[in-house]
Amino acid sequence: MNDLLPFRALLTPEGRAVLDEVRGTAPADELAVATRLRREHSPGLVSAALGQARLRQRAAAKFGAPDAERMFFTPGGVEQSTRTSVATYRAGRLRALGIRSVADLCCGIGGDAIALARAGIRVLAVDRDPLTAEVARANAAALGLEGLIEVREADVTEVDTSGWDAVFVDPARRGGGPGGRPGGGRIFDPEGYSPPLSWALGAASAAPAAALKVAPGIPHEVVPDGAEAEWISDGGDVKEAVLWFGTGAPGSVRATLLPGPRTLLGRGLPNPEVRPVGRYLYEPDGAVIRAHLVAEAAAEVGGGLIDPTIAYVTADELRATPYATAYRITDRLPFNVKKLKALLRERGVGTLTVKKRGSAVEPEELRRKVRPRGPNAATVFLTRVAGAPTMLIGAPVPAPADGPS
Repeated sequence: MNDLLPFRALLTPEGRAVLDEVRGTAPADELAVATRLRREHSPGLVSAALGQARLRQRAAAKFGAPDAERMFFTPGGVEQSTRTSVATYRAGRLRALGIRSVADLCCGIGGDAIALARAGIRVLAVDRDPLTAEVARANAAALGLEGLIEVREADVTEVDTSGWDAVFVDPARRGGGPGGRPGGGRIFDPEGYSPPLSWALGAASAAPAAALKVAPGIPHEVVPDGAEAEWISDGGDVKEAVLWFGTGAPGSVRATLLPGPRTLLGRGLPNPEVRPVGRYLYEPDGAVIRAHLVAEAAAEVGGGLIDPTIAYVTADELRATPYATAYRITDRLPFNVKKLKALLRERGVGTLTVKKRGSAVEPEELRRKVRPRGPNAATVFLTRVAGAPTMLIGAPVPAPADGPS
């Protein structure tokens, strides 16, 4: 209740006026702004408004500034909520399946519910934390979606979802405090989720269709046989994995890259052959790697692996693919810092990008040792080639113009 009262004060006409006053306040100006506003408003209201302004600024990266400036947040809600681009993609998949109503269990501040409602789907948004549920309700109203989103404060394990076309479950995967406050690190054991994955799977089996959001590092052996597993990245960063039910593709695996979307489907290909390093090196997108679809990405470019344990693909010809970033390789050297330093000095390399896979060397440590200087740029891969520590030097190949997926 202590958290609810300051938040509810923000929803009053006075609270909204103070929020307008503090919008966009820079951290260096907070003290002066707070001192001025406290002459006319209670210190608690001013403090809550400034805290909300900071959260809105942080949330702009996930939700976009136009929405973030109207929405309400908790510290944990900003940290744990789904990026709008990912939520919109997932809502689109549900809509394409013919889903018209979804029970959003563990709805948080309502990011996924908003995306579902904007796709024309009716939503029951459930969260057991009173403040979080209140924030979700305020967000539905702030964005004009209260007609499609019903927010319910309840334990999701006690909610009857039988009247809904699908369930979406986003269990908490971090240890956290009440009221949306961050309070702990990531939880890697799916049975340590809140609620645990076993409960979410039971909820999925009782619904005509379901989507369960899980950590991208979920072991493949934990994925049920009847689920379609999808790994999603946005702008090259892996964001989540989703276990889908009712899609008509049980047991399938896919990697989806946003923006796009671009989707690579698993075909059950055997591991690519190991071959000598060619003129080009391909770095598969993280979602492709997490989905264990490196073989499919290698087939796209006609390439093979540089090492049986390393997810780098090499080929002699350049082929465009959205599923991997291509680099033109100019040099291959056994790992040797002095030789690398000499080569970079000779080439006038001052901007050095260091990538590693299968190497214990830290990129910043290497940069300190080679001290790059000059007008040119290069990328060095610290990796293994046929088991031997190796440095591959090159530069990224500009991606082709985006075409149809």
